[in-house]
Amino acid sequence: MQVIQGGGMHKIWESIALLLAVVFFISCGGKGPRQVRIGLSMDTMKEERWQKDRDLFIKRVEELGGRVFLQVANGNDQLQNEQAENLLTMGVDLLVVVPHNGKTAAAIVESAHRSGIKVIAYDRIINDCDLDLYVSFDNEKVGELQAQYLVDLKPRGNYILIGGSPVDYNAVLFRKGQMNVLQPCIDRGDIKVVLDQWAKDWQPIEALKHTENGLTLSQNRIDAVVASNDGLAGGAIQALAEQKLDGKVLVSGQDAELAACKRVLEGTQSMTVYKPIKVLASAAAEIAMAMAKNVPLNREIKKVNNGRIDVPSVLISPVSVDRNNLDQTVVADGYLTREALHGK
Repeated sequence: MQVIQGGGMHKIWESIALLLAVVFFISCGGKGPRQVRIGLSMDTMKEERWQKDRDLFIKRVEELGGRVFLQVANGNDQLQNEQAENLLTMGVDLLVVVPHNGKTAAAIVESAHRSGIKVIAYDRIINDCDLDLYVSFDNEKVGELQAQYLVDLKPRGNYILIGGSPVDYNAVLFRKGQMNVLQPCIDRGDIKVVLDQWAKDWQPIEALKHTENGLTLSQNRIDAVVASNDGLAGGAIQALAEQKLDGKVLVSGQDAELAACKRVLEGTQSMTVYKPIKVLASAAAEIAMAMAKNVPLNREIKKVNNGRIDVPSVLISPVSVDRNNLDQTVVADGYLTREALHGK
């Protein structure tokens, strides 16, 4: 056995410290302190926009040194709740949820809180629970932009209203915003609502059927269709086209999907509402990382009631888009390319 003399004890402590550092380094995968783990539970990847949300959110979390664990429920309430439980079992530090059903997702929040994990609702609020934070667009404003655009062009006439999924609270907020604009016109007798329906799971086929029914009821005398998103707008326009009314009836939308923006250029869809998703996804990622680390949020916090509490909320402003400002909005932001939009 070698005897260490002189400064031997100091060297022993140095060796122990080095050994402990190596053990810690190895236990963390050789990457220093453990990465922040964010669980992302998404309702669907069906619409184009949700693929963008996913990619932008993950990219920003990774830029901030975190890691995202993704689960997609494909519109299944029970599966989403089970997937959220799986994420909690994996040891995530925080959950971000895009709920399919704002009411049944309350169970996710309750389960997460039992595990000491906070929950952020992304884009769609989760109802009737002690939700920690809500990050979204000003969805009531979205509805107001949709209705106001149509009313400015057609202040009198027959309207069809097609709302989104009745279990998506955002659809309720869109309708509230729409009615903020429409109700005074209805009360004056300037606008008549021929048909008012909701579309299960935001399915375009539902919008097609509702629009067909509205056309039948009015004998094709329809002036505007308030469609709550671009998918529903597409279904409504298909029904209008069957009666050679596409381009003659005003149709609103939302999400600035490529197909919808092309329809706006063609004149079959009047407008869409652009929600700068990069801003939303980046904000949500930054907030998630800060909350996971218990760092204060340096953002304006508003309140949105979810049926139980006034939820601290970060709300981002949407933008009304028509053929006159497509290039200055969705193209300028890099959301869509000029080549894709204009086919050049």
